Amino acid sequence: MPSDTKLSIAVDKDVCIGAGQCALTAPGVFTQDDDGFSELLPGKEDGGGDPLVRDAARVCPVSAITITEE
Repeated sequence: MPSDTKLSIAVDKDVCIGAGQCALTAPGVFTQDDDGFSELLPGKEDGGGDPLVRDAARVCPVSAITITEE
C-alpha cells in the first residue's frame, strides 16, 4: 500500500457477529465493544498505517469490514 493512499474503514454493525478475528489480527485498529461486536479504536478510521488492516478485513467471516481507498 503506497504511503500516500488514504483508507476509510467501516464496520457494519448489522452484519458483524462478534467473531473477533479483526481484533486478533489488527489489535492496533480494531477492538470489541461491550456487546462483543467489532469496532474501530478511536482515531483509527483510516487504519492508522497498520499493515494488517487489510488482513483483518479479509479474515472477517461475514465480511462486515469495508475498506475504501480514497
